[in-house]
Amino acid sequence: MCCSRCSGSDVTDALISILLTLMTPVSHRVAHDVAYGEGQRRTLDVYAPSKVPPGAPVVVFFYGGSWDSGDKALYRFVGSILAGQGMVAVIPDYRLFPEARWPAFVEDGARAVAWARDHAADYGADPSNLVLIGHSAGAYNAAALTYDARWLRAVGMDPARDVRAFVGLSGPYDFLPLKSDRLKTIFGPEAERPDTQPINHVDGDEPPALLLTGDNDKVVDPGNAARLAARIVGKGGTAETRTYAGLGHADTLSSWLPFLRSRAPVLRDVLGFVRLQTQPRAAMRNAA
Repeated sequence: MCCSRCSGSDVTDALISILLTLMTPVSHRVAHDVAYGEGQRRTLDVYAPSKVPPGAPVVVFFYGGSWDSGDKALYRFVGSILAGQGMVAVIPDYRLFPEARWPAFVEDGARAVAWARDHAADYGADPSNLVLIGHSAGAYNAAALTYDARWLRAVGMDPARDVRAFVGLSGPYDFLPLKSDRLKTIFGPEAERPDTQPINHVDGDEPPALLLTGDNDKVVDPGNAARLAARIVGKGGTAETRTYAGLGHADTLSSWLPFLRSRAPVLRDVLGFVRLQTQPRAAMRNAA
């Protein structure tokens, strides 16, 4: 169950100040506030390696914030880390409550993903190596785009064809019934809420998923990952789950930072999964 409230950045203000200082871009290029649609909240930042390796994936990262808070500027450390690993990272803002209610933030996500696919080559990435990653409410957004094909189809894409992998960090995918009045407003009338849940749209044809959570998550029930994975596998799809001992809700993302990586190998697991799924298809067949 998703709680009634979670931090807009999912990281403490003190930690943000530290990471923004430590993660100042040095070895990569950054394009700020690129428009993918109309309005202040429909802009994105792009982080690209100075030297992009052949076949580099383009990774779209969606941050969390209970669908009512968040800012891409707070996640420059994610873009910097991914660019430092030879990937082109795209971090979009999207409309938030009270301006937006479901499915507006998912529709914005679809537009941002289409932009990333269409412009990946401009930054040296391979548009066929498109990966979606999200944390918390952002993991929900990424899952909705992966499993509910109508959103990407509305922008001329298909998740089974155009997305190579999905990574969810501490995400809510199956969180009914709602208890929070705010979430009830965001997700609409009770009779229509099952349609908002990513788990209810799994058909087994989607790209492989890696679902990560901490066993000490008090914000989003770790069972969300287990239930989604079971549904995917039950439908004939591919999903891996990893639960990290002692990690809370924010830790699956904050542990990406160099001085916190000893807590759990979250970043290593994410990078390994992304690299495996974005190998040339011949190489993937040989590895199997």
